[in-house]
Amino acid sequence: METSTALGEFLRNRRARLRPEDAGLTPYPGRRRVPGLRREELALLAGVSVTYYTRLEQGHSANASDGVLDALARALHLTPDERAHLYDLARPSRVRRAPQHRPAKVRPATKHLIDAMPHVPAVVLDRGNDVLAWNALGHALLAGHLDPTSPDRPADRPNLTRLLFLDPHTRELHTRWDEDARTAVAALRLAVGRHPEDHRLARLVGELAIQSPEFAALWARHPVRDCAVGSKSFHHPLVGPLELDFESLPLSDGTTHRLLLHTATPATPSAAALALLVGTLTAGAGTAAELVL
Repeated sequence: METSTALGEFLRNRRARLRPEDAGLTPYPGRRRVPGLRREELALLAGVSVTYYTRLEQGHSANASDGVLDALARALHLTPDERAHLYDLARPSRVRRAPQHRPAKVRPATKHLIDAMPHVPAVVLDRGNDVLAWNALGHALLAGHLDPTSPDRPADRPNLTRLLFLDPHTRELHTRWDEDARTAVAALRLAVGRHPEDHRLARLVGELAIQSPEFAALWARHPVRDCAVGSKSFHHPLVGPLELDFESLPLSDGTTHRLLLHTATPATPSAAALALLVGTLTAGAGTAAELVL
């Protein structure tokens, strides 16, 4: 995705969300042809010329100062995550040529770590949400209908965002699918802004935009949010309802890989259901894929 194009789209999207009254301005007289703030109004709020702001919307942001970007963020009422995204788009990494892509690998120590947590669903993800590794409980919770060895083969690796939008089993798993879909798109927007050189991210966006009208509609809204912590509601085919907290922790190994962990509040029905799911694995009742199917 061209970063200059993305910058213009983001600015126009956020400008369209604000009314002059919301920004403390008296609207220009006459009929408004566009929703939200006009370019002239936003330029006035940010303290820049209309010509300069227009060039920013056209993607000419190489010389934009911190002061200008901060002024735009304030004028547009951006959240901290949206402000960081604005900086990412205005100052893309200076990559002249995309690096050769090599399939990501999980360090053996990382795999040992997640396997040593049999009571915690654990998944290692790359920045595009490809599953690089999971422990038995992580697989059983999120994708028990898939081959548990699939993360070991780069060509077959599941992608949690792709599964969320295109896989019927995963859609049924997520009780609050609409909310989780918005969260996934917001996180993907942030990743694309941080890594404009990553062609795999661009291909993922293109694939989902073509195959899922719901994804395309959400992507067009330009949601941006760092979704490192939160809660999710599942209805698991084996153990029923689960309300779990999640945390996404960056690995300190020089990569952009993350460790996704799910936990249940102790002494709750969800904790009991999660323990039951552990029991189905430790009792040797077959793989999660066999149980689900």
